[in-house]
Amino acid sequence: MLLENYLTEEVIRDPSKREYEAFDLARLLDTVFEPTQGCRVCILLDFDDPASMMKGFAYLDEDGFAVQKNAHEHFYKALHAGVMSQLGMTGGEMFAYYCTNGSNLDMQDPCWDVDGNELSLDRDIYSNYDIILCITDWSATAPLTAKCKEFGFRGATMHGVNDVILRSGLSVNYDEVSADAEKVRLAMTGADSIEIDFALEDGRVLTTWLGLNGQDAQKSHGLCKGTSPDVANLPAGEVYFVPTDARGHFPMKYEDGTLGVLEVIDRNIVSSTLIQGDQATIDAHNQRLADDPMTGTLGELGFGTQVLPVSGSDIQDEKVLGTCHLATGRDDHLGGDIIPTMFKQHENSTHDDILFAPHKTPNFNISEVRMKRGDQNETIIKDFHPSDYLMRALTQS
Repeated sequence: MLLENYLTEEVIRDPSKREYEAFDLARLLDTVFEPTQGCRVCILLDFDDPASMMKGFAYLDEDGFAVQKNAHEHFYKALHAGVMSQLGMTGGEMFAYYCTNGSNLDMQDPCWDVDGNELSLDRDIYSNYDIILCITDWSATAPLTAKCKEFGFRGATMHGVNDVILRSGLSVNYDEVSADAEKVRLAMTGADSIEIDFALEDGRVLTTWLGLNGQDAQKSHGLCKGTSPDVANLPAGEVYFVPTDARGHFPMKYEDGTLGVLEVIDRNIVSSTLIQGDQATIDAHNQRLADDPMTGTLGELGFGTQVLPVSGSDIQDEKVLGTCHLATGRDDHLGGDIIPTMFKQHENSTHDDILFAPHKTPNFNISEVRMKRGDQNETIIKDFHPSDYLMRALTQS
């Protein structure tokens, strides 16, 4: 289990010291899905030009497409080299659809096979496969979660897969990951509220309060066993809530490095103010908030539960113990009330994570995260480190 294998101060401070077994697709699929005899599996990719890139695996001879090439090398080839026969699976086909160019945006229906045939995701893929592996540049967890309930398949989304993720986050025992996530979930479920303190370099401390209304905490734990429709987001290992209210301020590091302070009122980000960087970046964000206020609605509060090395991809890095993240936008796939039709424009109906982690946001520190649950008050994180309360929860048998 987590404690016996790697829950030590040395490894928590430097997760790269953790050792892993080599990536084994058969082990991963067997643990996550426990596939039944004869179940059909396929792989989905995304491209701006899926018809030409998919035909004859043309993208393998092009520059770029690192994620899609990993899908071919470590998933497609492995399935056909014995993994399917080992697990009693059939199929193994690969298909490509249009890039959404936004996190968790609904996908267009057309897709293409390796022979260049145009197919339909609804008619030909979701209806005919039992397990769908979506290995893409852009996350498809939200739309696939909706589709799996409609069509009855199971699946896994693994956007941004790189070599570090293959060697670490996809090479863990997901029965153990699930058990550890459940320990953290039990330690936090029923929380009335969470407060997060952000210490800035200039000495200011910003605080965000998130109302949770005593809701059950949920977990992304990587297991998708049985026959019930479900989609796992891999790498997994987090506990999350859907905020019912929020207020205060928190810092934001934009993609270009600009730093801003976001003001939150009634669960919505209402404005951004420049700390340092490009004022134009702040202005563009404020314009987007004014044009489509739903883009600033907070739809998730999440906490990592694994000890993993930094991968450079948020899909793994948000699962690291001692980090937390907020997300704006749609949260229907998490059981929330924000759905794509509530946005002014389709391309705005994304689910965008805002990760707070030492490597991602070195300009500020999460000095403390506090949980209130009835009369109970607990520190959850201090200085990007799991609190004694969380450590006790994780070490309980």
